[in-house]
Amino acid sequence: MLGPVILAASRSDKMRRFVSAAPGTKQVVDRFIAGETVDQVIPIVKDAAAKGLEVTLDVVGEDITTVEQSHAARDAYLQLIGRLEELGLGARAEMSVKLSMFGQALEGGHELALANVRPVVEAAAAIGTTVTLDAEDHTTLDSMFAIHEELRKDFPQTGCVIQAYLFRTEDDARRLAAAGSRVRIVKGAYKEPASVAYQDKAEIDKAFVRIIKILMAGEGYPMIGSHDPRLIAITQELARQAGRKLDEYEFQMLYGIRSEEHVRLAAEGHRMRVYTAYGTDWYGYFMRRLAEKPANLLFFARSILTKG
Repeated sequence: MLGPVILAASRSDKMRRFVSAAPGTKQVVDRFIAGETVDQVIPIVKDAAAKGLEVTLDVVGEDITTVEQSHAARDAYLQLIGRLEELGLGARAEMSVKLSMFGQALEGGHELALANVRPVVEAAAAIGTTVTLDAEDHTTLDSMFAIHEELRKDFPQTGCVIQAYLFRTEDDARRLAAAGSRVRIVKGAYKEPASVAYQDKAEIDKAFVRIIKILMAGEGYPMIGSHDPRLIAITQELARQAGRKLDEYEFQMLYGIRSEEHVRLAAEGHRMRVYTAYGTDWYGYFMRRLAEKPANLLFFARSILTKG
């Protein structure tokens, strides 16, 4: 029951100020956010590569209000790609982008977001990597999928994300599970109404499994975004049944959560990618991580009480 409350708080300026000022916040934020700058995140990419892991990098800060901010977001990703190229890390790191950060919610936002994300996708391809378009709340998805389809005309390796808790997602999965596609499946981390999304955890888990089956039976490349040991085991079995080799799908987990499992799966021969967020505008991302798992909220509460 706490999850929806926390997600609502993620949109509150008053809560943003409170959480940012809380004495224990930095300790918890540092668990989920890899740093504030490119220079701070690059050593984490190198460390992941040394452990046999791959990463997807997210420059946080989707709550923009101006065209100038959308251009700044584009430039932040281009700077990141430039540094990855300098260090020869392109093969280990892809990018995850939220189109809201590229101006999707502004006037003329669909065209603006496409214009901003295209040079990022081009630059990523030039260094041998790619971009995945993150899913946001359900009102943005038709635009996201249309941009994804447009980008794939020139850059077919461009990925996208689908969310198990939405009723529409099984149909989206069938459409997307085509040859050459890259699709990340996650449970979903936005506050969605009962008219469009499952509200019960058990129902979401069942939908997640149904969607994995669709993706594994398709011709694309499934990316399984989950920390749930049961869903990971089910994924391995469904991949085996579908005749998929270990390099024909991958697991993805968040930076700072179940780090030992990241290494274990990689050691078993699985492709394991760590979703690594960095940047100064961390509040929305941080609150969604608290909402996903009660233990994260308890950790945060203890940190505030300890530091207070």
